[in-house]
Amino acid sequence: MSNNRMNAAQIYRTMVRMRLVDEAFVEAWKDGLVPGEYHSAHGEEGINAGVLAHLNDADTLALDHRNTGPFVGRGIDLEALMLEVLGSDEGIARGMAGHMHIFDPDCNAGADGIVGAGGPLAVGQAIAHTRANPGSVAVTFHGEAAMNQGMMMEAYNMAVAWNLPVVFVCKDNKWGITTYSSDQTAGTPVQRAKGFGLHVETAAGHKVADVHRAAGKLIDRARAGKGPGFLYVTCHRPNGHLEGDPLVGLLRQPKQQLSVWVPELMGGFTNSASGTTGEKVRAMVGVGKRAGRFTRDMALNTRKDPVRRGRSLVGAEAAATIEAQERAEVLAAITAVRARVGNRLGFGVTTGGTR
Repeated sequence: MSNNRMNAAQIYRTMVRMRLVDEAFVEAWKDGLVPGEYHSAHGEEGINAGVLAHLNDADTLALDHRNTGPFVGRGIDLEALMLEVLGSDEGIARGMAGHMHIFDPDCNAGADGIVGAGGPLAVGQAIAHTRANPGSVAVTFHGEAAMNQGMMMEAYNMAVAWNLPVVFVCKDNKWGITTYSSDQTAGTPVQRAKGFGLHVETAAGHKVADVHRAAGKLIDRARAGKGPGFLYVTCHRPNGHLEGDPLVGLLRQPKQQLSVWVPELMGGFTNSASGTTGEKVRAMVGVGKRAGRFTRDMALNTRKDPVRRGRSLVGAEAAATIEAQERAEVLAAITAVRARVGNRLGFGVTTGGTR
């Protein structure tokens, strides 16, 4: 059975640790130390901590491209994780996994950056549990847009047909990269999940206590052999799809971004080879519509910070102690890792450079 009585102090510590590690990676990316993209999990800490609190060491995780939070919550070695994300051959996968394809057997967790890939991976894990480790559960995280992937729908179908111990955690932030999910998806995630016969629970992702309660029901049910579950949680992504997201930049640095956006949009509008005037107008309206929706969502969701809200679970004094302890440990780890990586010339810039 999972621990349905929430340990508020431990959960808050987990959320703070996730947030601090994520912030350290964002700063490293800005300094040119992270190869390629970095997808921040800022805003998902309540979901990750609320679900992970119910898992034991034998349970397994199949993670998506926002995976550093769950790895941290699962107890991964911080320096090994940081070295991997910073592309070092001293990392947990010798720098070859980056941040989207990490696997740690000690955590019984692995990630795949392909959208929706966690579904079939978790189903495979659940099949293994039924044969080798009865009573264990496989958990996978995915976004609402991943529900349009064929392999994800096949995973739902097989999980129900074979009554597998797997829980699908759907994190709905309303966006599939830069496309509003409702513009490309028929029905709602909950309707779709119920259509496959999945047992559904819902929660507000910025309220860790709600997530903990809902996840506990599904995980206990799966452990007892009563079949797979679908946890639908709402959340937000204040850093956008990835670091450097132009929609986020438009809000945070409007003058700088408009100096780029306006000439590019006008250039496309005046280019005689880029379509009819009507098509160009519709395209520009579409860009404005997306920017407007994103601005509205950001305004609505900035107050829904799961870490800030989680502070009230433990009180100001206890929270301050936890924050100081975690900040010191994370700072020590990232400082050591930056020193080991050094001022190498890599990924286009040296340490302290800008993108």
